[in-house]
Amino acid sequence: MSTLLDKVGRIEARYDELTELLSQPDVASNPALLERYGREQASLAEIVAAYREMKQVAAEIADTELMLADGLDDEMQELARDELRTLRGREAQIGERLKLSLIPEDPNDEKDVIVEIRAGTGGDEAGLFAAALFRMYSRYAERRRWPIEMLNSNENAAGGFKEAIFEIHGRGAYSRMKFESGVHRVQRVPETEAQGRIHTSTATVVVLPEVEEVAVNIDEDDLRIDVFRSQGHGGQSVNTTDSAVRITHKPTGLVVTCQDEKSQLKNKTKAMAVLRARLYAMEEAKRQAELGRQRRLQVGMGERAEKIRTYNFPQDRLTDHRIGLTVHNLPALLDGELDPLMDALITADRADTLAEADA
Repeated sequence: MSTLLDKVGRIEARYDELTELLSQPDVASNPALLERYGREQASLAEIVAAYREMKQVAAEIADTELMLADGLDDEMQELARDELRTLRGREAQIGERLKLSLIPEDPNDEKDVIVEIRAGTGGDEAGLFAAALFRMYSRYAERRRWPIEMLNSNENAAGGFKEAIFEIHGRGAYSRMKFESGVHRVQRVPETEAQGRIHTSTATVVVLPEVEEVAVNIDEDDLRIDVFRSQGHGGQSVNTTDSAVRITHKPTGLVVTCQDEKSQLKNKTKAMAVLRARLYAMEEAKRQAELGRQRRLQVGMGERAEKIRTYNFPQDRLTDHRIGLTVHNLPALLDGELDPLMDALITADRADTLAEADA
């Protein structure tokens, strides 16, 4: 706790320094400085308020302990002890608030996201499950009024998806969606199963933050760009024009295909956005590996083999294996009612971060 208070004490000193700077005439007459210092001070205000509240509570604890040491009568002693328990409880709560407030923000949290869903093991049933996941995330985005833009899709004969890549536009989308990366498993009786046997299928989900062009340097000489006729079930541009685009990043071997737009230029733009996001995620995963971070909710390219979640239809339950959480009412969850699940994942991630900081 002393290390925490030392850190917060330095933050309070900086807050007071900023208050003094903002009162200076040369700063008040400089809009750029005024905005910069004002923004920095605002970012510290919540931490400083909690710290000052903690100092006030600590002073009250000290006064109450002095009262107890002065030899009060039995009734007053009992009142003072009750007050002391209450104050120490408040002190502990404020301490937890301060710890949480010092967790560094993920710089990607406010960004839009690119979501890639691919059918895994299970044949046509895996494709149908991939389509169900796409609908689940689409409905979740609708509930939060986040627009969705399809980047690329590849259907199978059963009407499911071999692959679906789409972008969700919305402030804070990555902060909510980032823990969805990984292998999702479904256990249910397929519609085509005459014997009523339960099948197990999987789909892989990858969630990537949208990355600005300046954030990832891509050398044009490292790209091979192929154009071809789009594939699908029909439409004005399907199988008639070379509008589909496939980009291969030669140094990494990454391949991105986009064919959902009628315009070759639009497909290329979308494919480049996906490639930038994938390259950024690869670099971030490498950086986290070098730091030795092994948190259970760590997100990246979603390529780990272990499942993160099971959707069990016969038992009407969803289990997230990372945090040991089981919830029921699969129809509601698959209809996009995901906030309780995502809130639990965010809380667990914060706990992991605190444990990591205390280690």
